[in-house]
Amino acid sequence: MSESVFSPGIDPPSPTLSARLRELADYLAAPAAGRLTEEQRALSLGIARRMVADVAARLDPAIDPAALWHEWLGGGLPSATRLAGVCFARAEEHRWREQSAQRTSPPPLLSEPEAVNDEAAAVGETLSDLDRAYLAVQIADRRRFDALGNPAIAIADLDSETFRTLLLDIAAWRLAEVSRDAKRAAELGDAVRAETERQAAESGIAGAGRAYFAALGTDAGEAAAAAIARHDWPTLLALAAAAHGRGYDDMALALLTAESAALPPLFAPLRLDNIAIAPIEASLVMLPARAVNGADHPDFRSAERAR
Repeated sequence: MSESVFSPGIDPPSPTLSARLRELADYLAAPAAGRLTEEQRALSLGIARRMVADVAARLDPAIDPAALWHEWLGGGLPSATRLAGVCFARAEEHRWREQSAQRTSPPPLLSEPEAVNDEAAAVGETLSDLDRAYLAVQIADRRRFDALGNPAIAIADLDSETFRTLLLDIAAWRLAEVSRDAKRAAELGDAVRAETERQAAESGIAGAGRAYFAALGTDAGEAAAAAIARHDWPTLLALAAAAHGRGYDDMALALLTAESAALPPLFAPLRLDNIAIAPIEASLVMLPARAVNGADHPDFRSAERAR
């Protein structure tokens, strides 16, 4: 807001208090406007923290992720606008899955990616190509949690620009510590290039979804309907993203912010009728503090223009 919240002639209080009062004034000016809940803030912040730690570990294992996060938390995260979208999409998807799990039996947790890979290798020879494609989606989804089951974003699931931006931001922070060591400073630049190439070669849940969609062929709609029936939202989102040619997070955000009337177009490529979609609508209605934009969601509009 442009108008000062303080009376003329009165010295304003501390900058922190000034910011809080401006925030309160903005809220009082529009108290009915949608606001993030504490749960949404905490989930998004936790996802961002885990993502920063994972990327930092790739860049340089010697980086202290706690010190990095503490400094960024105090001064503000670089590229916050870019990170907000992916973190919020992941947080909202997690909230949706959690509230669905309260009414259904969740699938068994396999928190460690290594354990999942070992199990996949053990049964791989007995699975059909279609079964392996489905299992790949499940494995990719398991990687989107940390070892304690908290929601995270797998590095393979980040778009290349966001990943590179985060790498460069962390490298800049690290450079301040090692700038006097020319060798270590040069190694940072080499690490950024190497990790950028490595991440580009990795496939996350969107890639697994595309492979599963291709393996299903004309049966993709039937598989999507089965996923809805068992509240297997990751599989549904992966198939819908593949059908639209969109990223997984883009599809999740488009679905989670959609009005009821916008749901059929989202699933039109999978040829799902209103009866099949009804459980999605019923589940979304139960999600507290859901941000609803309907078909005006920019990701959905751009997807439709691209089709």
